[in-house]
Amino acid sequence: MASSRKFWLGMIVGALAGGAISLLDRETRQAVKGDFKKASGTVTYIAKHPNEFIEEVQDTVNKVRSTVEQVTEDVAFITEKVEEIKDVPPQVAEIVQESKEAFSHLTTEKARV
Repeated sequence: MASSRKFWLGMIVGALAGGAISLLDRETRQAVKGDFKKASGTVTYIAKHPNEFIEEVQDTVNKVRSTVEQVTEDVAFITEKVEEIKDVPPQVAEIVQESKEAFSHLTTEKARV
C-alpha cells in the first residue's frame, strides 16, 4: 500500500514539475493563460446561469438519445434486410431449377415432334 502511495505521489510531483518547467516558455504561458481565462469565464457563466446550462445538457442528452434510437432502428432494418437477402439465393436456385426442368421438358417434346 505504501509503495502505491509513493508512486502516485511521485506521479503528481512529476506532473507539477513538468508543468512548471513548460511554463518557462513564453508562448506556453500565454496559451495556458488564455485557456485559463476561457475556462474560468465558462465556469462563471455556468454559475450565474445554471438553468441554461442544465437545459443545454438536457438538449444534448435528448439529441444523443434520439440518435441512438435512430441508429438502433437502422441496424434493425439492415439486419432484417440481410435476413431477407439470405433467403433469396435458395428461392432463386429453386426458380432456376424449375425453369431448367420446364425448358428441358419443352426441348424433349420438340425433339419428339
